[in-house]
Amino acid sequence: MNWHPLENESQLDAISKESFSVPQLLFKHSTRCSISRMALSKTERNWNFAETQVQPYFLDLIAHRNISNKIAEQFQIEHQSPQILLIKNGKCVFSSTHNDINPTDLNQFLN
Repeated sequence: MNWHPLENESQLDAISKESFSVPQLLFKHSTRCSISRMALSKTERNWNFAETQVQPYFLDLIAHRNISNKIAEQFQIEHQSPQILLIKNGKCVFSSTHNDINPTDLNQFLN
């Protein structure tokens, strides 16, 4: 799995535009949370997608909380941690949080 770091708000516009070609996954991770660590590990273990199917972005919430706030505003999804959001055609088409995070759930949105 090849995470792309999400480190500034300006990337969100590029992610939104790119989502018209390839769906974009945003993983919001708290480095201080054991549930977040488990969700990250589960995502990485079960990841079975090529970058031509979905491009994964990793957001460190402790370092970049402002970006999470911008994600909530731009994609109209309440902030949670950990959380994954699938962006497709400029909109969030799927989100999941905490122990419900499972990358296999993305299959229904990628075909």
